[in-house]
Amino acid sequence: MRTALDASEANLDSDEQTFVAKVREHGWFRMSVAGDSEGPGFSYTTGFWVSARQPEVILFGLKSETAHDVFWDLFRDAEGNKSLVPGRATQEVFGNQPAYVFPVAKRFYAEYLGWSRWFYGSDDFPCFQIVWPDRNGVFPWQPGFDPQFFGSQPDLSEMGWQAILADGLR
Repeated sequence: MRTALDASEANLDSDEQTFVAKVREHGWFRMSVAGDSEGPGFSYTTGFWVSARQPEVILFGLKSETAHDVFWDLFRDAEGNKSLVPGRATQEVFGNQPAYVFPVAKRFYAEYLGWSRWFYGSDDFPCFQIVWPDRNGVFPWQPGFDPQFFGSQPDLSEMGWQAILADGLR
């Protein structure tokens, strides 16, 4: 698989060189996008797929520093061949509360995964969205989810979170 790691440094601008250098140094890089009137802030990885053969990861609505810490833990797990399983609750992401993991539909890559698309030169890489519950452990698709968090995590799955859970994606 060819990536930006294979590009000549002379063909990269300074931001691209910095990005590639971080992936070379750490195995991955975190990109964060601030929230605005059009949507919540989010962070995502680039490099998990090429460095650890695990899907890239995207998280919405968390501080970038928190997302960074979560990503580091997940990358270390990935290096140890520990994988996230989509469509099931897991304690492997946050430790103090469950999370769900869902595959991100390719139709969302252009909007949310720009640097990863640049790095891989295409949309030919997997990505998982990590979904967190509210303070009471209720997920966005469940009754009683705290309304203050509605809109904090857009559903980037192909079929919708509830449909995936109903179909028993494993």
